[in-house]
Amino acid sequence: MLGGAGILLGVAAAPAQAAEVSYATDCVPPPVSGLPTVKGTTKVEVTAPATAKVGDEVEVVWKFTQAASKNPDLIDLPANSVQPSGTLKAAGAQAASIAMQGPRENPAIPKGGAMVLSDMKGKLKLTTAGDVTLTPDAYAINVMSTDTKCTPTETVKPAATIKVTAGAGTTPPGTPDPTSPPPTSSEPDPTESETGGSDTGGTTGGGGETDFTGKEVKIPYACKTPIGDKNATSPVQINAKKDGGSYDLTVKFKGSVMDSPADIPADSVKPSMEVVLGGADKGTVHVEGPTNPEAIKSGDPMVISDMTGTYKPGADGESTLSPGVLTVKALGTTTTCTPEKSEVSLTLDTSAQPGGAAGGSGSAGGAGTSGSGDSGGGLADTGADDGGGLRALGFVAGTAILLGGAVFTFMPRRQTSRRAP
Repeated sequence: MLGGAGILLGVAAAPAQAAEVSYATDCVPPPVSGLPTVKGTTKVEVTAPATAKVGDEVEVVWKFTQAASKNPDLIDLPANSVQPSGTLKAAGAQAASIAMQGPRENPAIPKGGAMVLSDMKGKLKLTTAGDVTLTPDAYAINVMSTDTKCTPTETVKPAATIKVTAGAGTTPPGTPDPTSPPPTSSEPDPTESETGGSDTGGTTGGGGETDFTGKEVKIPYACKTPIGDKNATSPVQINAKKDGGSYDLTVKFKGSVMDSPADIPADSVKPSMEVVLGGADKGTVHVEGPTNPEAIKSGDPMVISDMTGTYKPGADGESTLSPGVLTVKALGTTTTCTPEKSEVSLTLDTSAQPGGAAGGSGSAGGAGTSGSGDSGGGLADTGADDGGGLRALGFVAGTAILLGGAVFTFMPRRQTSRRAP
């Protein structure tokens, strides 16, 4: 059990104040666990400045003074394997949903031990004078790439109130709420290069160009892992370098896809993808990346290495390239991620080559040809929210730890522990 008061680190015009609330909670374990919904009590202490003025950005702290659970008798949770996130509701003079998140920091938690959750922090920019109340809402616990989602089942009382006064930093009328997501626009970014800023992906400019940079696109994936299914979204970019009549492709996953849930040996994670052709050309191009050259420690960032392959065009005209099915092999297991929505990253002005890809054969000719029969074509336009970076791939890395139903879930103090099936 965590104790003590939260520490306010944000900008504030008065000393911090803290208050605790207690509320009934329903927690839904991940489906792979096979465990039922758990009913428990959450106790939260929220720390915030007592007073501030319009224009201030304040930091608030959510501290779990009592988790609604113990660690069930399924698995010992290693240190730094549990990460909480949630939403704090602002109401009164200003309404907003404040995203809260804690670090993946915890002591080792034995089977049946008290659940220890780190403090969550978030920021709120004050826009209106008056009393602003802060109330805990839903939260989630992530352990080894599985989420347990917890929702209040009763009206939760405010845990803190900020008295906001007018000041020189008063927000002008019409200014968007800084806690709201920025507006989206279909207009291309004027700062993007001519090869990467088009709505249809990077396009050849003609002439003697040999290097072509694709547009970064966010692809929603549905992943089938060895122990369950997972949906996630990741930014992907396809670049090309002309080599005679063919193109050397490089597919990049931008940034880390997740923190590793376990120690992973060197040369044990290998990615590959089927790049989907469209426009004038048809089929797929197989690209693959090298295995991880060094061991990855638990908690360190996991990345998908750059994948390369050769595209030999089979048609004259504008041919498009889109991220397709991603396969990750690790520790003797395979995870397959299929795009739920296709989006073009790069458009090339191609000339047909002997043995090229056109004709819907399912794979492109050349050194990078795939033997896979999964072309990724005809993908449903279902859309997806930005889940921040293919966390599903953690399942394969953590297979040695995630045995059977050995996943995180809440267990009420008044219930006996449930054993793994």
